[in-house]
Amino acid sequence: MAAEAHSLGLLSPVILLAAAVIAVPIFKRLGLGSVLGYLIAGLIIGPFGFAFIHDPASILHIAELGIVMYLFIIGMEMQPSHLWNMRRDIFGLGTLQITFCTIGLTAIGLLYGFAWQIAFIGAAGFVLTSTAIVMQILGDRGDLSQPNGQKIVAILLFEDLLIVPLLAIVAFMSPNQVVESTPDRLKDIGIALVAIAGLIAAGCWLLNPLFKVLAAAKAREVMTAAALLVVLGAALLMQVSGLSMAMGAFLAGVLLSQSTFRHQIEADIEPFRGILLGLFFLSVGMSLNLSVVQNNWLLILSSVIALMFTKAVLIYFVARLTKSSHAVALDRAVLMAQGGEFAFVLFTAAASAQVIDETIKSNLTAIVVLSMIFTPLLGILAKRFISPKSSASLDHIEVANNLHGRVLLIGFGRFGQVASQLLLARGVDVTLIDTDINMIQNATKFGFKIYYGDGTRLDILHASGAANAQAIMVCVDDKETTNRIVELVKHEFPLAKLLVRSYDREHSLSLVKKDVDYQIRETFESALLFGGATLDALGVESSEIHAITKEIRELDKERFETEIAADDIDAGIGFQFSNTEHQPRPTSPLIKPKTHSQILNDSDKSAMKQ
Repeated sequence: MAAEAHSLGLLSPVILLAAAVIAVPIFKRLGLGSVLGYLIAGLIIGPFGFAFIHDPASILHIAELGIVMYLFIIGMEMQPSHLWNMRRDIFGLGTLQITFCTIGLTAIGLLYGFAWQIAFIGAAGFVLTSTAIVMQILGDRGDLSQPNGQKIVAILLFEDLLIVPLLAIVAFMSPNQVVESTPDRLKDIGIALVAIAGLIAAGCWLLNPLFKVLAAAKAREVMTAAALLVVLGAALLMQVSGLSMAMGAFLAGVLLSQSTFRHQIEADIEPFRGILLGLFFLSVGMSLNLSVVQNNWLLILSSVIALMFTKAVLIYFVARLTKSSHAVALDRAVLMAQGGEFAFVLFTAAASAQVIDETIKSNLTAIVVLSMIFTPLLGILAKRFISPKSSASLDHIEVANNLHGRVLLIGFGRFGQVASQLLLARGVDVTLIDTDINMIQNATKFGFKIYYGDGTRLDILHASGAANAQAIMVCVDDKETTNRIVELVKHEFPLAKLLVRSYDREHSLSLVKKDVDYQIRETFESALLFGGATLDALGVESSEIHAITKEIRELDKERFETEIAADDIDAGIGFQFSNTEHQPRPTSPLIKPKTHSQILNDSDKSAMKQ
């Protein structure tokens, strides 16, 4: 039976999935992160462990698509405006840190007696910090939106982009590199430029119309297939033209960063990226040659200590040089002292280009893996030496003063358009999502930037920034859709203020029971203003109109609260009211009691629906 399953190709996927399902939760529970879980699981099931899988290279070839999709999502984050705001940290701080660290780590390799090519490859790989580990730690601590966290993200982004030129340098360093003639080289350059121009043209004029047609068809699986087609097609185009798949995926992401379908595409790609990236880590763990590590344990262990210490010291120096506090600099040094996942890509490329041999590759891989294992442990130890007060010094005060607020607005119909104007006029950072293609297209003509996205999907909410939003406004015009969004937001994002547009009085009552922070009936206030305008047209004094409006608003509020209390009593919650608490409040002298009573009695049923 086992042989039959193996012949059908089912045994290997089952083993990989089982290893991930068992190892990752354990490591996350221990506070060591999912990446380390994948690596250790791969080591256990690989040819140098229990040998459940004998050919990790074939799995690694497929799993590299995880890196491709990862770069695509990074490209989608590279909106021109966001890139411009972070330009100093990305290109200034990032360049400064990478330059110092590359020089220092290359010097360590030379001191160990390696050739300059090997020392440079090892240093360049170790400079590329693990984005997966650092982002996870920052997210767990809630520091992604803090100044230090934003600077770390900028440096990580620059390091991730650095993999493309590094791969080109590795190819240039290959001893088997064939020197092309000038016409051949010009031809290759021309093909590459044409491919890039074609990709840019497709991104500017084809992708948005394509996704508009697919979105109008309301076929979610086709949207997902189209997103995969864009990523893999761009990667294939770059590969065929002699460039890297990573560059193609990154360019495709940049081209779609301003698309109205950005959040939807990101949410569709995310599961594939996560699975393939996990598969990549598994294959890396499987490729770790334990016999080589055992034979060179002293070199590997001493190299891990020397490289991590040197990188941490240089990161601390650069941070202090750029006016960061001691606590912030120390925190950044500890978080970013390890090597990262792109180092494995670089080492694999260097081995294929014969710049390094398999033994060196295994040693370098082991060094990076061990540094990733040590990072969470060092983070725990560092907490003893970093004062919480000092780490939240001037940098955190600055963000508190300068933060305009982050708001996610779901539903940009008539109600949402008016509500958003106050926020936009105040300069609040608002993310707008909706599923109406025609409305999105029309609103774009008036300068609004709206993204296509279904607010009832958790992955879309995550992609739209709900996890970091200070307030979430639900402005859709469908009661059932509103309820689904409210339940999802309350469960997944309880820290965000939840403000909801309700359909009618009954809907408002249900929203109050769901513990939303604010709800308002979509027609109530406008109807009051409309009635007031009618009184004004009849010659009633403005002061009297204001008093009547205030009285009706307060009476409605009182009745609303009474209905909530009555529902709570019916539900057995146990609220008690005295008889006097049920008596109506004295009415305004501007309204005759008899007339007011008649109005309430005659409109009671209709008012319950408003």
